[in-house]
Amino acid sequence: NAEYMGMIVRRCFRTNEIVPGGGAIEMELSKILRAHARNIQGKQQLVINAFAKALEVIPRCLSENAGLDAVEVMNKLRQKHAQAADGKYIGVGTVSYTH
Repeated sequence: NAEYMGMIVRRCFRTNEIVPGGGAIEMELSKILRAHARNIQGKQQLVINAFAKALEVIPRCLSENAGLDAVEVMNKLRQKHAQAADGKYIGVGTVSYTH
């Protein structure tokens, strides 16, 4: 709905806040958990990595439901979250329209 989109844009300008892209929060949490798991030994490391992988299901489903190549989108998301200082805001919609 165009009216709803306009309300979101107006709110962003009034409050100076950014709404993260779809799946951005889950990708950032996954990145942080995987980094934390590198410092842990044993079964706990496996559990943390499994939870991090489970969080990535959300952006993967968003990209598949949008008709995008999920593997390509997930690779781009991981890359952007690892490299960019403001990568925590990059989600499925943000990555899929940039080349």
